Amino acid sequence: MRAHNVIAVVSVVLAGIGVKLIFFSGPIAAAGVGSAKSVSMDISEMHQNIKNLPVEKIHDMTFVFSSGG
Repeated sequence: MRAHNVIAVVSVVLAGIGVKLIFFSGPIAAAGVGSAKSVSMDISEMHQNIKNLPVEKIHDMTFVFSSGG
C-alpha cells in the first residue's frame, strides 16, 4: 500500500510541474533582424598599432628536477 502512495505522490508532483510549464511559461525571446550588424576587424592593423605593452617577467621552473641527493 505504501508503494502506491509514493507512486501517487510522484505522479501528482510530475503532473503539477507539467501544468506549471504549460500555463506559466515565459515569453519566447526573438531577436530583431536589423539588430545584427556585420562587423569586420583588420587584424594586421591591430598588430601594427600595438606599442609599449607591459611585460611580466616570470621565473619559470617548470622542468627543474631535484638532484636526488
